[in-house]
Amino acid sequence: MALAEINFDGIIGPSHNYAGLSFGNVASMGHAGQVSEPRAAALQGLDKMRANLALGLRQGIFVPHPRPHRAWLAELGTTIEGADPVVAANAMSASAMWAANAATVSPAPDTADGRCHLTAANLRTMAHRSHEWPHTLAQLRLAFSSESFAVHAPVPTAFGDEGAANHMRLAAAHGHQGVEVFVYGVSGGAFPARQHVEASKAIARLHRLDPARTIFVQQSEEAIAAGAFHNDVVAVANEHVLFAHEQAFADRQPLLDACSAHVPGFEYVEVAAADVPLADAIRSYLFNAQLVTRPNGEMTLIVPGEAHETASVWRWIERHLAGNGPIRRVEVVDVRQSMANGGGPACLRLRVVADPATVDPRFIVDQEKVDRIADVVRRHWPEQVAHDELQRPGLIADVERARAALLDALDLAELA
Repeated sequence: MALAEINFDGIIGPSHNYAGLSFGNVASMGHAGQVSEPRAAALQGLDKMRANLALGLRQGIFVPHPRPHRAWLAELGTTIEGADPVVAANAMSASAMWAANAATVSPAPDTADGRCHLTAANLRTMAHRSHEWPHTLAQLRLAFSSESFAVHAPVPTAFGDEGAANHMRLAAAHGHQGVEVFVYGVSGGAFPARQHVEASKAIARLHRLDPARTIFVQQSEEAIAAGAFHNDVVAVANEHVLFAHEQAFADRQPLLDACSAHVPGFEYVEVAAADVPLADAIRSYLFNAQLVTRPNGEMTLIVPGEAHETASVWRWIERHLAGNGPIRRVEVVDVRQSMANGGGPACLRLRVVADPATVDPRFIVDQEKVDRIADVVRRHWPEQVAHDELQRPGLIADVERARAALLDALDLAELA
């Protein structure tokens, strides 16, 4: 079995809008009420996938969820037409595009049964995300239906879990046994801590991880309070490298000691607050980047355009590239529509280390399939959506037709 890292990106859905529903997400709150561009957003996401393929990376997809979420509204005793506007906005959210929150993934080399385990996230903290998990779970069970995988339902909602955005894995190489790092929150000042340590511990048990190679580390309160609502806003790992802001963790030393003990060649790359203030790191999403290894072994950081435009961040990147650090290349991508809602390149993807041959091929893409998806988007996705038209019958019909057209193009009728 040839294991490889596959990045599964969420296709940005036709109901993409700026309702400002994510309390604690500075970008989401700051762009509330603005007019969104679903077609441009989806095409930007697809261009990022094309860029990843051009780098020699494996690429997968998840499809948008049904919107409006009529079944959820029915559970609330209402409809999209009759719901309170705030409830309707929650039912029209396209936030499932941020696949990093879909699940937590433990590759086969780390698990006692030698299977890749995935646990869907319950996302209980925010109303607009709390109803995503049934459709996420359906896609996970379809995409990873082979015996090589074990797909778990979410942990009970008594404990909040936000998926891979609060999980990192370090190993000498993707196919080697690694160390799994679960980052949880306790307090974030005015903002909620979304990841509960009890949820993280439950997932580690469900995934049958080696306790000696499983680390639980607290995210710093100051990071959450500054708007780092997930760990992946202030830290990212790839193979033997951990890349993090100085203020990412409440106490980083036990984490570094454990990684040094269990990860051959472990390297820690820290960005000092004196060089890049926490506010700049969050605004630019320097750490909400994809840190990947190309087939030639070159470690590459895929950052949003906002990182290039933030002076302190770009100075740090240029200094690192000029030195002898482990990150040898930086690619800049345009995902501005997603960024305005608080999701950078890393938010849009779920990393799965597996044999690509064991994944349902309908969820794997090449350049030709990306082009086919882009054609559907150009023909069916709305150009613009205003926050105050989310209950307009014509828009609702367009959104539902657009998703149906995509499922038809991808031969995914099971998800209709």
